[in-house]
Amino acid sequence: MRQSRLNPFNWFRKSEPRETIVLPEAKADGRLLAEVVLSMAVEPMPGGAIVRARGQMPVQGYWNAELVPQPVTEGGTLVYEFRVFPPIEKTAAGTPQSRQVDVAIYISNFKLENVREIVVQGATNARASRR
Repeated sequence: MRQSRLNPFNWFRKSEPRETIVLPEAKADGRLLAEVVLSMAVEPMPGGAIVRARGQMPVQGYWNAELVPQPVTEGGTLVYEFRVFPPIEKTAAGTPQSRQVDVAIYISNFKLENVREIVVQGATNARASRR
């Protein structure tokens, strides 16, 4: 049981910086990639896991953030793009903390079955967590 994939301690490790992955151009939804992905974590939950990420924007006022899934690669990498709408009106830069946006998504065990790595990427960087 210790080496089993059912053991939550064998799930995803702490996230690390990673190079961004070049993806085929997706259908545009008007949202931009988060400027910087500051952190990401994969937390085991009953029936799956929650991926949480925090992004840093250039100014305050970004809204409607979402982790947009991309197809799983043949190597078992699941990529999420950190997408967010820019402010409607001009806004102040503010403090770094006031420009941070948090987002999360639930992933079922069924979808995680063949996944070896989860990547959350923004405009300038990406973070990844591996099994």
